[in-house]
Amino acid sequence: MLVGSQIARFNTAPSPRGYSLEHAENALEFAEGYTYIADPWQAEVVRAWLRTDDAGWVASTWGLSVPRQNGKNGALEVVELYLMVALNLKILHTSHLLSSARKAFKRLMHFFGTRVNDPHAKFPELNALVKEIRKTNGQEAIELHTGGLIELGARTGGAGRGSSFDVLVVDEGQEFEEDEQEALEPTTSAAPSGDPIVIYMGTPPKDLSERGAPFVRVRNAAVTGADKRSAWVEHSPAGDVDKMTEAELKVFTADRKNWADANPALGGRIKVRTVEGEHHRFSPRSFARERLNMWPTPAAAGQLAFTPEKWDDLAIDDPDADWPVAAYSADMNPERTKVSIGVAAFPDEGVHLELAADAPFDEAGTSSLVDWLWERAKRRIPIVIDGFSPARDLLEAPLKAKGMKVFILGAQEYTQACAMLHEAVEKHPAITHYGQEHLDHSAKHATKDPIKNRPGSFKWNRVSLDADLAPLVAVTCAHFGALKFARRRPAGPAKKRHAIVQ
Repeated sequence: MLVGSQIARFNTAPSPRGYSLEHAENALEFAEGYTYIADPWQAEVVRAWLRTDDAGWVASTWGLSVPRQNGKNGALEVVELYLMVALNLKILHTSHLLSSARKAFKRLMHFFGTRVNDPHAKFPELNALVKEIRKTNGQEAIELHTGGLIELGARTGGAGRGSSFDVLVVDEGQEFEEDEQEALEPTTSAAPSGDPIVIYMGTPPKDLSERGAPFVRVRNAAVTGADKRSAWVEHSPAGDVDKMTEAELKVFTADRKNWADANPALGGRIKVRTVEGEHHRFSPRSFARERLNMWPTPAAAGQLAFTPEKWDDLAIDDPDADWPVAAYSADMNPERTKVSIGVAAFPDEGVHLELAADAPFDEAGTSSLVDWLWERAKRRIPIVIDGFSPARDLLEAPLKAKGMKVFILGAQEYTQACAMLHEAVEKHPAITHYGQEHLDHSAKHATKDPIKNRPGSFKWNRVSLDADLAPLVAVTCAHFGALKFARRRPAGPAKKRHAIVQ
């Protein structure tokens, strides 16, 4: 029997050291107490969103994209119920259609009853919390004595204007427009909790236009890694339909494994025969969008980071093994299945950059990686890691435990590191590199992603999901470490000329 996969293709939830899932587990248990049992995939959405650390929510943007009728609103109900009742937060729930907002309101009344002191309320203890239930057309709301509140309405009806909320829900995000975003997102700027959240939910927009543009931006920033504080969960099969021929797309959409990857409720609330009918009726491109949840290729977040010709001009094929190593760095992909180790060395002038490794990785091999770095860096050569890199959680503590010089770059230092490498390539050439294929590909497919409210500042992004930023991030951090944390030392004994690190 064909059943839907419970594992999302994308789950970008940040995992800082010591983060807690306490709220997530409490929310799932709370909903279960009121007879709502989340599907495994819905529970993972809750665990992706409701992560905290000492500063509060680890992500400020929460997102979910899954094909229609899979049950995305079930995951949202678990979260809304908990945020209202347990945390006393104020929520503005908006939809494109008034009918969608009303459906969400009716689902919440299942828990709270239809009015204050409702003798027919299914859960009297929740009804006892109710201060007011407003049923004004298009401006429904449930307000609790504890301060918890949810207002629901269509965005075209002026929902939430003039009020402050802790949480903004943008349902049917594929219909969300720029002017609506400008009007609604400021409602959380002065969140009573001081820790605002925006939740985006929906499916891929039909066309790339002003309608749905904010949703596309949020999704692109999440899956490319540009937004480090985004917890985006997406169910879709692996592939890029924009790069497929019509024949390839036809094969892709006929593959039933892709049906299962995109639809976690397949074989349950969605029948296989229903999808079979859709597959026969829809065009391959429509089926890919509507049933397989396939998004357009993420657009470049900014201009190319480096002129390819300038990058190539700085490649050399004979780095000298006499050049002393100045700094190491490590970066990993979000899944921690691949590691890139950057190394910076001091030639007579400037800085030389290489990849010491760019290879598959298993977390079980963390101790071996730590030993590898210890053998080469000891306590004198700095090791530099981007503060938002997945490598930080695995490496920072064991490296510091050995007494090694570990430097974790905050957001401002990391953007400074990007600017310094860009300057050293584009404007005043001051680096060389070894011409390694993985590093070249990473550098030539990177873009400059401007930092909001910081004119002139930028970080690396990538032109498409096919590009791997980790090699470039690794050498960026190593380059920064060489200039900021290292000092030039006399060259060692002469050795055979080859790559700096073997």
